[in-house]
Amino acid sequence: NDIQYIRSVYYNKLEIYRFDSNLGKFVGYTEYGVKQAEYFNNNPSLIAGLMADKERYCQHNIGNWYPNM
Repeated sequence: NDIQYIRSVYYNKLEIYRFDSNLGKFVGYTEYGVKQAEYFNNNPSLIAGLMADKERYCQHNIGNWYPNM
């Protein structure tokens, strides 16, 4: 539960939108980002895939990053 997977999209050093595994959804930070977040949040297969990425990438490699845990 302590692991968080975040995928952010930036343009001109400004964060447009982000997927946060703790929230389980996309969050928009600009007008365009809010529209994109709504679109992506209405796609359950995309959300499920990103949640699976947390298990596939983060959980799998935690022993490599933090060997004493």
